[in-house]
Amino acid sequence: MLNDNRTEERRWLMIFVGDDWAEQHHDVYLMDEAGRRLASRRLPEELAGIRQLHELIAAHAEEPDQAVIGIETDRGLWVAALIAAGYQLYAVNPLAVARYRDRHHVSGAKSDASDAKLLADLVRTDRHNHRLIAGDSADAEAIKVLARAHQSLIWARNRHTNALRNALHEYYPAALVAFEDLAHGDTLGVLDRAPTPQQGAHLPLGTIQSALKRGGRQRNIAARARQIQAALRSEQLVAPAPVTAAFAATTRAAVGIIAELNRQISELEATLAEHFEKHPDADIYLSQPGLGVILGARVLGEFGDDPNRYTDAKSRKNYAGTSPLTVASGRKRAVLARHVRNRRLYDAIDQWAFCATSSSPGARAFYDQHRAAGDTHHQALRALGNRLVGILHGCQRHHTVYDEHTAWDHRTQAAA
Repeated sequence: MLNDNRTEERRWLMIFVGDDWAEQHHDVYLMDEAGRRLASRRLPEELAGIRQLHELIAAHAEEPDQAVIGIETDRGLWVAALIAAGYQLYAVNPLAVARYRDRHHVSGAKSDASDAKLLADLVRTDRHNHRLIAGDSADAEAIKVLARAHQSLIWARNRHTNALRNALHEYYPAALVAFEDLAHGDTLGVLDRAPTPQQGAHLPLGTIQSALKRGGRQRNIAARARQIQAALRSEQLVAPAPVTAAFAATTRAAVGIIAELNRQISELEATLAEHFEKHPDADIYLSQPGLGVILGARVLGEFGDDPNRYTDAKSRKNYAGTSPLTVASGRKRAVLARHVRNRRLYDAIDQWAFCATSSSPGARAFYDQHRAAGDTHHQALRALGNRLVGILHGCQRHHTVYDEHTAWDHRTQAAA
């Protein structure tokens, strides 16, 4: 009976904390299990704020795990400090918070202080519909940081090459005839020497070869130089001289930015590969068809390595955004793609599925079956990605590498 009383007392000592964070401060709101206000305060960022939060919680809870905290982010030094302190931490999607706000404030009123109270109320009454923040290892967090930075640099390079392509359309169409990949060393080397059509048309063959070498080319230099020279000397429409000069200045700037992005991407790739290959799960990821070091690191970083994060394959698929979403009302029923998802993970899985069709007969057959059933290319890739995520989950659960026979044989037999 004494143990039961202690359990009951401990249950009623639970407190609930809403943490609405901003760049320079945090608004926090503490309430008890009945929803009564215990404290509220605006805390500064960094160490001073964390100390004050610890003091606030310690005044109302005996143990750290008696504090349940809701916050709208799952990363950062502040979140790491809360996890290290032993609090129960829920990272709530901002969209879920917005829907919860609509349930309580029909006026549309919003403030940092009210959002802190809202988060405290949410984890008090609805935390069973959310998940505790993942307990990923520091190694997985490091891979995630590097993989995201690497991908962001690639996206930045794509934006700059698209802008360069648009500029070349305006004044230098011969360059687009000569070069398909505007981020390639060949392109950057030649455009750096000849940013105008007139300069390009008068480039000697030897100068083009030198530019290709500086761009990193090691093979077929002479043949490629002749192709480029012919393209740059082809007849094209010409923009007025002042406009050409202005565009040439922007092209020089774009070439310098893209070249530096190439260098930084290459360096980050090496660092990312080094971290990924040291991770205990690297062999499982690299055994999956279509996953190499960089793509495997992206997938691992976004999924994390907390063994308790995904209760089953379906929960992992839902997080990935690959599982179909059924919308049913009355006689209407539709199966749709999920639009609320981790964009980085979804992008990586899409590439994974595409690469798997070339390296796995089972994956190719699965893709072809969906295409034959009327799915578009992207729908078939999404279905394949969903299947691959399930296979990865099984490999993780059983701590085994991918096996083509185990993964696809049952489907081959069913088709037969």
